[in-house]
Amino acid sequence: MGKALSTAVALWLRSQLDRVEDLQVQIDTSSRLVFAGLIPKVAVSAREAIYQGLYLRQISLIAKDIQLNVRQILKGQPLRLNEPIPVTGELLLQESDLNNSLTSPLLANGLTEFLVTLIKGAGGQDNLANLFKAQQMSWQQINLAPGQLIIKGVCFDFSGQQTPVSIQAQVRVENGHKLQLNSIQIELLSLPTIDLDSFELDLGSEVDIQELTLNPGELICRGGILVNP
Repeated sequence: MGKALSTAVALWLRSQLDRVEDLQVQIDTSSRLVFAGLIPKVAVSAREAIYQGLYLRQISLIAKDIQLNVRQILKGQPLRLNEPIPVTGELLLQESDLNNSLTSPLLANGLTEFLVTLIKGAGGQDNLANLFKAQQMSWQQINLAPGQLIIKGVCFDFSGQQTPVSIQAQVRVENGHKLQLNSIQIELLSLPTIDLDSFELDLGSEVDIQELTLNPGELICRGGILVNP
């Protein structure tokens, strides 16, 4: 039963990915446990995967104690989790992966929201923040340095005029679920540099980042997340 489920899940995952070089799925269970709605462990690993335009160099995930509504599924109802699932994993990204992902709406929109949030956090900059939110952003480059993130892009106003934008910050994790940004600099052409000593992004109590390492050209993240029904 575990092998058959592993094959089925692997096929489904491949259908969700734009591309993947190597995909491994291992499900530890038995027919008795499946019909009881319990899957003790699912392990998934992928290399050179692309999901909705996001380039993932290497990722591995482990989910344990998955409880499903099997009786309802047998009656034709949708699959649903009965209990939260703890998922742990590791993610490796190269600088080139991040730059290739800049055309993905998921990352591009996230970076724009990030910029708007930082500008608002500087205080007294709400009008500027709303201006960037309303205009079109084109993110062009991400650079990784030891503990440091540098993001560059261009903002287009309604007349097509370009304004270069640069965000630079030191990044570290606090308490597993908070990203602490320090020594933040936001540079906008013809406008004074916006400096922030620190800014905190709370990712939620379901997140537990055990390691976030930014090396020259490389990002490594290890941790876990609680997936709720």
